[in-house]
Amino acid sequence: MGESNAEGSNLSQVRHVVLVLSGKGGVGKSTLTTELALALRHAGKKVGILDVDLCGPSIPRMLSVGRPDVHQCDGGWVPVYTDASKGLALMSIGFLLENPDDAVVWRGPKKNALIGQFVSDVAWGELDVLLVDTPPGTSDEHLSVVENLRKHRLDGAVLVTTPQAVSTGDVRREITFCKKVGVPILGIVENMSGFVCPHCSECSNIFSKGGGEELAKITGCPFLGCVPLDPLLGSSLEGGADFSKTFPKSATFRAITDICRTLLDALNAA
Repeated sequence: MGESNAEGSNLSQVRHVVLVLSGKGGVGKSTLTTELALALRHAGKKVGILDVDLCGPSIPRMLSVGRPDVHQCDGGWVPVYTDASKGLALMSIGFLLENPDDAVVWRGPKKNALIGQFVSDVAWGELDVLLVDTPPGTSDEHLSVVENLRKHRLDGAVLVTTPQAVSTGDVRREITFCKKVGVPILGIVENMSGFVCPHCSECSNIFSKGGGEELAKITGCPFLGCVPLDPLLGSSLEGGADFSKTFPKSATFRAITDICRTLLDALNAA
């Protein structure tokens, strides 16, 4: 699916494109997208994030890039780079808002037109992986993302859920959505799985655990791994710090690194 029509497009030099989906808000989808990107970068990969979460474009804040002007070149919009090495590229709806706290009050056609422009008109250059952070749920915007990416390149989706996945049914809707629109499911990530004490770094299961893994078994989807809830992760992201560099020995960083490795294996095997 990923190789069909990329030639000649702005995604022609992007090896893999991955959607990051969640059935509802508040499960840490954008946080996981950011941490996966940093882990991939830490592994020496050239990474991009396309932030089309119109409900709350939080990734620019997490990567501490502020609100830079979006420039154009002959190939289209130039992505914003997080460092001088240009190892992590970003394009976000947040760059187009006058105020980052503004709500995106647009009707469907305007949203879909912007999504189409984001997919087609960003000059990504050479990337190993492009992560696409989508709004929560299943909506017209998701259809627009899939339809536009299908013209160029799309490897599959990572579904983010919580330990309560079996009982809430949120990720089941995402699985149904992916099957209906023909998007391969690369795997499920169980986020907020356990709590890491900020003082002793011990991980305790103060909430339920294993719902995402159980649902993966029930539905026959690959399971990528669990990520514990870590207050240090939240505080570092809020401050725009690279968690992988600040807390390289943490359980959360190890979990994200393992998920990153498993995801790369799945992409390379496809």
